[in-house]
Amino acid sequence: MNRLNLITLGTKDIVKSHIFFKKLGFDTSIRGTESNPFIIFFKNEGTRIALYPLEELAKDIDNESPPAISSGFSGITLAYNAKSMGEVDEVLKRAKLAGAEIIKEPKKNDWGGYGGYFTDLDGYYWEVAFGEDWEFNESNMLIINDQ
Repeated sequence: MNRLNLITLGTKDIVKSHIFFKKLGFDTSIRGTESNPFIIFFKNEGTRIALYPLEELAKDIDNESPPAISSGFSGITLAYNAKSMGEVDEVLKRAKLAGAEIIKEPKKNDWGGYGGYFTDLDGYYWEVAFGEDWEFNESNMLIINDQ
């Protein structure tokens, strides 16, 4: 097991979340109708993302005793690796215009890169970062070399 195919984000309002991510530029595929989607898949490069109603996702894990739904930091962040500092600024600007809350304005980081964070409509933390030494493969995925 050496791959991650799909990240499913439980969402409080799947229609509003879909609109938010469309404003960020994601191409999507809806199962159900636009006004009443069952699940939404992103047609993005790399690992796929899906939106699914939060309470239904909890029930999918255990219908009889679903995990508690709470707010706050879950210890998971999602990342968009940019190819320039300008792209970081542009993505964060687009996120704010779409309704995101900018949690950390873009700046130089301790590790030498440049980036910031926003939260989407459901409170998931997204890092948008650039590193001068980063390389990408033909699928625009970050290349991780052994040191």
